[in-house]
Amino acid sequence: MKKRLLSTCILLLIGFNLFAQREEYKELMSQDWANLKKYREANESIVKNGNYPQVVFMGNSITEGWVNMHPEFFSDNNFVGRGISGQTTPQMLIRFMPDVVDLKPKAVVILAGTNDIAGNTGFSSVKMITDNIKAMSQLAEANGIKVILSSILPVYDYPWRPGLEPVSKIAKINEWLKNYAEENNYVYLDYFSALKNEKEGMKMEYAEDGVHPTSAGYDVMEPLAKEALQKVLK
Repeated sequence: MKKRLLSTCILLLIGFNLFAQREEYKELMSQDWANLKKYREANESIVKNGNYPQVVFMGNSITEGWVNMHPEFFSDNNFVGRGISGQTTPQMLIRFMPDVVDLKPKAVVILAGTNDIAGNTGFSSVKMITDNIKAMSQLAEANGIKVILSSILPVYDYPWRPGLEPVSKIAKINEWLKNYAEENNYVYLDYFSALKNEKEGMKMEYAEDGVHPTSAGYDVMEPLAKEALQKVLK
């Protein structure tokens, strides 16, 4: 009798867990995890009109904030921004085809990885982050798009996830980005050196919260981006 009761309980638990997993899966799918809908209409308009940009900037809140704060940098140069606040590299990889490749740019500037380090979508190792950036780079190259790999910007501490000590992880990824760019004839865009302070974090005048650039921070980044783009668009 006890064995039969135990077996029944186990079966009920298994059934409940399967139901819970199924409901969680439905909820996850309904949330559009990679936020493919954000730029869908804008992308469709570009493709329909054949008004393709020269360069796409793929990224997170740093890229999104750049477009919002300095829109003329993009409009005057036929650049488009495809940044989404809070995103990590796996999310960017999912939307890389519609948000970059389908827009047929001559070049893509990839700025990614800081939110992975902050753990926005769970733990990410250095290899997990660099594998996703590698995959985006290879997708671009396979479609005839020149690749510019941006360094992760300096961060001493994330205000929303304090205590992670990201400096060494950022250094490892930036070193990988530089080497990978050299090995594959890409361009490495070094924002880090121009923005860092003595602690390897961001200078206060360039990011009041230590992560997101101010207008002055973007003033530093823009000529560096243009210089990198000149190398691939000449």
